[in-house]
Amino acid sequence: MTQITPINCPYYLISRISLQVTSVLKKEFTSKGAQDVKPAYLGVLFTLWQSDGLKVVELGHQAGLEPSTMTGLLDRMESSGLVYRSADPNDRRVLRIYLTRKGIDIKDVTLDAVNHVLGAVFEGISEKELSKAMDLLKQILSNAQKAGR
Repeated sequence: MTQITPINCPYYLISRISLQVTSVLKKEFTSKGAQDVKPAYLGVLFTLWQSDGLKVVELGHQAGLEPSTMTGLLDRMESSGLVYRSADPNDRRVLRIYLTRKGIDIKDVTLDAVNHVLGAVFEGISEKELSKAMDLLKQILSNAQKAGR
């Protein structure tokens, strides 16, 4: 039996990559003047930039976030001035999430920062290799979600 070490443990490697890329993204956002954008906000921002004004549940689903995560994340994003909540005009029990002017205006800077970091992170990796890695990561995520049920 192979002894598990950090370098041969997939979980450890995925965690370390995530932490390291998050750190680099934070620095890049700050250097580009987008210090109010946090890496944790990206799923919500990407989703709202495509379809603003989603219900909280729809937004969480499209952003790939658990409902229990959404409230705190939206609180922080609202405090940063990136989004606001508004009652649905057809059902006041339902909240919709909208980008603020700041949330709209920060798009190009944020995408530039993300593209710069990802370009550096994936340097030397071909499009074909990256595509295969993305497929594998999607399968791992799917498996992890099934295992958590």
